[in-house]
Amino acid sequence: MKRKTPAALARYRITSGKGFRLADHEPDDAGSLGLTKADAPDLLAKGIERLSELQDMLYAQNRWSVLCLFQAMDAAGKDGTIKHVFSGVNPQGCHVTSFKAPTTTELEQDYLRRHIEALPSRGQIGIHNRSWYEEVLVVRVHPSILAKQQLPPACVTKNIWQERLEDIAATERYLTRQGTVVLKFFLNVSREEQKNRFLSRLDEPEKHWKFRAADVSERRHWDDYMAAYEEAIRATATPEAPWFIVPADRKWLTRLVVVGAIIEALEKLGLHYPHVNEADRAAFAEARAALS
Repeated sequence: MKRKTPAALARYRITSGKGFRLADHEPDDAGSLGLTKADAPDLLAKGIERLSELQDMLYAQNRWSVLCLFQAMDAAGKDGTIKHVFSGVNPQGCHVTSFKAPTTTELEQDYLRRHIEALPSRGQIGIHNRSWYEEVLVVRVHPSILAKQQLPPACVTKNIWQERLEDIAATERYLTRQGTVVLKFFLNVSREEQKNRFLSRLDEPEKHWKFRAADVSERRHWDDYMAAYEEAIRATATPEAPWFIVPADRKWLTRLVVVGAIIEALEKLGLHYPHVNEADRAAFAEARAALS
């Protein structure tokens, strides 16, 4: 991608919650990237190629792991972004987990467990389509869900959302200290664009499967969700586990920002293929002679 892209990403990266306001980030903001839709296909192709190169070294080196968390309102483009950005990576070194409503068994466990069980191993990229943040977003907007989690009454305090945000931040801090790069993406779609995408799903038969009646009812809670997102980002944005507030009204821009952010993070790791020592070289020479 263009050399100026990493610097331009700074406008979307949040490393401290102090003074953060979601209203300061426009869903259709093209920022200082200076790009148009016509630029996107070539830039995305180059970004996918570079990500593939870096992922190959990440897998071979087998030291670091990468965890990408994707959060958004419905129809913001999470699935499409994941599909396009990671289209060039080796499936052996990458896995996607989509988190739906907890099962009965999962409701009998602590809320972090199912997410921790899906964390990437060393050398892997883990992609979580929705994440532990749902526990301070949808559960907060719909408190009736909390009642189903079978928590002891003493654990449901008046500060439960702040306590959960503290636990999530502590978990992410722990992961970074263990060699996991944590990148969090909030795909920031406008309410108007969401409406247009819902209408598109209703108008085009091949998109009917994407539409749920519940999606429309959730729009009534838009302001509550925005408030919950803002508080979650304020409480958990750190230099080690940053949030990226990604403009999502233009899908082509969403994908460029996401791939650029991941490339930037991987390039900071000093990735390389494992070095070969003298003993290995001697063994290779013997193998070559035997094969010849």
